[in-house]
Order: sequence, then structure tokens, then C-alpha cells
Amino acid sequence: MIIDITLRLLVALALGGCIGIEREYRSKEAGFRTHFLVALGSALFCIVSQYGFGIDLKDSSRVAAQVVSGIGFLGAGTIIFQKNVVRGLTTAAGLWVTAAIGLACGTGMYAAAVITTILVILGLEVLIYFVPRIGTTTVELSFTTPCKEKIKDFMIQLKKEKMDIYSYKLKECHNDGQTNYMAALELKMKRRHSHSNLIALLDEFQDVSISAME
Repeated sequence: MIIDITLRLLVALALGGCIGIEREYRSKEAGFRTHFLVALGSALFCIVSQYGFGIDLKDSSRVAAQVVSGIGFLGAGTIIFQKNVVRGLTTAAGLWVTAAIGLACGTGMYAAAVITTILVILGLEVLIYFVPRIGTTTVELSFTTPCKEKIKDFMIQLKKEKMDIYSYKLKECHNDGQTNYMAALELKMKRRHSHSNLIALLDEFQDVSISAME
């Protein structure tokens, strides 16, 4: 039994870690450590529900069932709603499915756990390139320039490219006798317009340097 339990926990750790590495590669806050801990904890909960209360327990799935609802609290903590933009939904869903993988490992369903892990990584890294990038997305852009008129010209160019400006902030900075203007824009643009298109658009304007883009 010790060998069987150890194998279940090790498989849960490995499969959860695989998803965590993918999230780590994408520079997400919930990365390798978070995902392997979720999978490992879920597997342990499942093992405890099976063997921790003796053979007289009539419903051994009760403890494991609480993982399904309990993981929602952790997932909710990764979702951020800021400036009319929802972020972290994919990470929350990743934690949720990682918990399911951990439960599968805890019950000894290794095949289902491995297949699910492969499908998750396939969906996150491969299938996304075949899905049409339709709809709109929100991009936050900050850049600086010594010429105030270039900001106006750039905003006119954005409208020509059918990129809507949600919000606009302008800050005047003085450094060593030189005046620079920092503009912070929140844009709504087509998903097919990648960040590289926005960078290429900025390259057309001289003396403009990008500070941040999300």
C-alpha cells in the first residue's frame, strides 16, 4: 500500500508540474509550485478519503468531493477585474483541471490523468494557434516622447487603424532641463492585431519609446 500511495502522489506531482511549467513559461503568477501543490494536495485528499477512515466509511467520496468546490476559492484569487478587463481566467481554469488530475491520480486512474494532462498542454500551447483570433481585446500601452504633437498624431493613426481608445492619461516629466511627455493609453483592438502590429505602428514615429505594454 505504501508503494501504491507513493506512486499516486508522485504521478500527481509530475503531471501537475507539467501544467505548472507551461504556466511558468507564460510568466503567470500561479506557476510550477502552485500547480504541483494543487495536484499533490488533491491526490492526498482522495487517498485520505479512501483509506483514512477505515473500511466502514459508507461514502468515501465525500472528502474528495469537497476539493471540487474548495479549489474555487484558490481559483477566484487568481482572477483580477481591473479597468473593465478580466484577467486570470485561464490560470483559474488551469488550477481547477489540475485539481481534477490530482483526484484522478489519487484514485489510481493514471491513464485518465495522463491523457488529461496531454490535452491541457496541447490546448494551451498548440491548438491556440489554429483557433481564429476573433473578437476584441484590451491593451494597456505607455510610451514617452519629447514632442507633444506626436502623441496627437499617434492617436489619430490609432483611429485610422480602427483601434478604440478607452482612456488616456498624459503626464509631463522634467529631467535635466528636458521635458518629456508620458502617455498611458487603454486601447480596444481586434485580437488579430498583435502587439507586434502596435509596435510597428509606433516605430513610424521618431523619438517615441515604449515604456510598457500589457
